This record gives sequence, structure tokens and C-alpha cells, in this order.
Amino acid sequence: MTQHSSLTSASPLPSWRSVLEAVWAAVDSGAGPGPGPGSGSGARGSAPSREDVVDARVVALVELAKAGDREAFGQLYDAYVDTVHRYLFVRVGQRALAEDLTSETFLRALRRIDTFSWQGKDLAAWLITIARNLVADHVKSARFRFEVTTADMRDADVRVEAPDELVLSRQRDEQLVEAIRALRPDQAECVTLRFLQGLSVAETARVLGRSEGAVKQLQLRATRALRASLGGLDR
Repeated sequence: MTQHSSLTSASPLPSWRSVLEAVWAAVDSGAGPGPGPGSGSGARGSAPSREDVVDARVVALVELAKAGDREAFGQLYDAYVDTVHRYLFVRVGQRALAEDLTSETFLRALRRIDTFSWQGKDLAAWLITIARNLVADHVKSARFRFEVTTADMRDADVRVEAPDELVLSRQRDEQLVEAIRALRPDQAECVTLRFLQGLSVAETARVLGRSEGAVKQLQLRATRALRASLGGLDR
């Protein structure tokens, strides 16, 4: 896919560190069915969200792409490729496969862009739904698998200075990843979409095919399960 540079991501993809901090904050607080990540500044920070904001450029580019403008679609690709790739990498755990599936996601999106209609603020959700279906086809199962490991969180330790703190931070993060992996598949996917992708409740509901209320309750159950699993851990 041709690269373009005139449009930055509609909503910057959360760094691994901000993701981990947001999940820890949710675990610490019990994470009731409120706005979720991106809705405030907790003690551990928060992941950015696309809540209530649609970049006018994205809307314009979608309309141009629907009319057959390949340059406009290329700029949408630049804006969302990292979001899609991270989702796929978390799902399949293999960088090369994630890259292949990312390319296929955008090829399918290009073929179907004329069918896209705004239902809320959810271009990212539409793309991730395509990616999600590709994973289901690949593994012949819709069961969610959380594959990422802390070894792949390249920027996760940038705020840790002392060597002892670095080791402890990595150990805690590894335990968090393992706890997410042990969640029920629907809970793990909810955590992934809300925290790793920074999707809003509405966007997550669209991807999962559930109501917004159901997503809030799913997030609540997931974070409570994480809290119970990690309850004895000194953070």
C-alpha cells in the first residue's frame, strides 16, 4: 500500500506504557461501567480515546474514498494502519502474520469502502471488525485469543529508571498480561478494544455486536476479574 504523510492518525494509538497504566488504574479502582480509558487523568495515567471526536478530515477523506479517490484511501490507511496492526498482533502473536492480515484488512476495506456508513464515530471499529473476521477465518473460530507478551512492549519501561524498579515493573506487567490471557475470551477482547485500541464504548459495542450497556458490564466484570486475580500483588 502506498504510503502518505498528509494525515496523522485520527486518534494516536496508546503506547504500551499508557495501556498498562490504564489497565492498572482500572484494576485499582474496580472500573465500574463508566466512560473507561481516556475519560480522565488517573494516578497511573490514561489511554487516549476517540470519544466524541471525529476529525473533519477523516469524514472528508471517507467521502472522497467512497467516490473512488485512491489517494484519500491511502491517507486513511496511514491514519489507522497502526491501530489495525496492533489489534491483529495481539490476536495472532506473530508479527509477519499480523502484517499480512493487516494488508488484507485494508484491501477488503478498499473494496467495501463504498458500503461504509457512519454509525456513530466508528471508522476504526469498522476496520477492526474486518480484521476480527479475518482472524476468525484464519483460526476457524471466533474465540478470542490474547497473544501479546511483555517482550513485545518495547516502550513499556521508559519511565522506569532504577534497575530494581525495572525488574519489578516487568514482573508486574507480565503478571498483568497473564491475568488478561486467563480472562474469558469476551472479557479479554473487551479489555483489548477498550484499552489497547482506545475505542469508545460505542465503537467497542459495534465491533462486538453488543449494546453499550452490555459492553460497560463486560468491562466491569473483566476488570473485577483482573483485580481478584492480581489482588495479592503489591503495585
